[in-house]
Amino acid sequence: MTGFKTPLKIAGGVALASLLLSLPALGQDAAPAEEAAATLSEGVSADVVFILNSFLMILGGILVFWMAAGFAMVEAGMVRTKNVSMQLLKNVSLFAVACLMYYLIGYNLMYPLGNWAMGSDETGGYLGAFGIAILEAVGITADGADDFSYAATSSDFFFQVMFCATTASIVSGTLAERIKLLPFLIFTVVLTALIYPIQASWKWGGGFLDSQFGFLDFAGSTVVHSVGGWAALAGVILLGARRGKYNADGSVNAMPGSSMPLATLGVFILWMGWYGFNGASQLAMGSVGDVADVGRIMANTNAGAVGGALAALIATAIIYKKVDLTFVLNGALAGLVAVTAEPLTPGLGTATLIGAVGGLIVVFSVPLLDRLKLDDVVGAIPVHLLAGIWGTIAVVFTNPDATLGGQLISIIIVGVFVFVVSFVVWFILKTIMGLRPTAEDEDLGLDKAEVGVEAYPEFK
Repeated sequence: MTGFKTPLKIAGGVALASLLLSLPALGQDAAPAEEAAATLSEGVSADVVFILNSFLMILGGILVFWMAAGFAMVEAGMVRTKNVSMQLLKNVSLFAVACLMYYLIGYNLMYPLGNWAMGSDETGGYLGAFGIAILEAVGITADGADDFSYAATSSDFFFQVMFCATTASIVSGTLAERIKLLPFLIFTVVLTALIYPIQASWKWGGGFLDSQFGFLDFAGSTVVHSVGGWAALAGVILLGARRGKYNADGSVNAMPGSSMPLATLGVFILWMGWYGFNGASQLAMGSVGDVADVGRIMANTNAGAVGGALAALIATAIIYKKVDLTFVLNGALAGLVAVTAEPLTPGLGTATLIGAVGGLIVVFSVPLLDRLKLDDVVGAIPVHLLAGIWGTIAVVFTNPDATLGGQLISIIIVGVFVFVVSFVVWFILKTIMGLRPTAEDEDLGLDKAEVGVEAYPEFK
């Protein structure tokens, strides 16, 4: 346990370094009426505000969509050759499932009256409304757009559905190489239709975490990333480790991934997509201040990744006497996750330190998971769950509106809800249809056993 002193010291340094100027954050739960009024006071017409806000979410949605390719490449590189096609299939399939379920159920369930872009005043609740997502009419005019005073419903839905799909992508890598396709996709249905949107409504839909506890999570360190991590943790506990991963004496057998170039490409794709993930979560681009804040968010997002990568590089060089590429890659991702809860208010130095703690969390927690025999193939639990928790707590260092109590109780409420519901769903699936392939199919590889298309048919 003494190895955790270093990240704790750095966390203290973050708090001290955070005495930089803090700026007010909008985030996913921006107040449309207040933002519109502030923008119009600068002499910008409502039409222009509507256009620019909508465009920001369209562009952000495209970048977040690109993250789906990043997750696919990271997972393809981290699993063994015999399971690459399965991971690619899961990533394409889960994205399609998530988008469909968010349209049918999730979007309206996430927002009390379906669309916050229309300025719903209903807040403080525990559950949204059941119903399909409905977009604005084709070719609306400026007069018609007055009913959508903040941004187009279509741009909002397009942006938000990408976050829903991201949550499901996090689960995929953790359970790689030993889960059947059908139960995984059934769980994805429940996760994206119910689990994710219900807890997201508690914060971004103006629910009770927002109104009663003052919970702050700008772009989703908890609402998106830790939710995927909790769901993955519940699954890995019930699923168990890959065959041959752990020995009876507690030792670990390394199972190297198929392609470090693919994994590295995936991380860079995710890094790029994160600019949309965080930057477009400003949800406004209709004023000078908004555009400046979007740029500030993107710069801090990059700084968080830099801090995470460098911290992991230095830590592995010291601990293992060699730099471990997989730790550095996950360190960058952990830095991104950590800064996601508040990418606006820190300065560049503070954002770097917040990301650095995320990188150290990865280095120290991966061996801990192995000691607990929790087989996380891609390291998603340290990256998305643990670094997500850290980033959500770190908000109190830079945003004066955040309280430690409010952040902690919200983390616990979301964590308990997601873990318990996910565990129940995984348990039901395990009981009814089983989660794992046969031992023979697992040894053969899921590319041959379930997919029928090998990623590398030339290599035997």
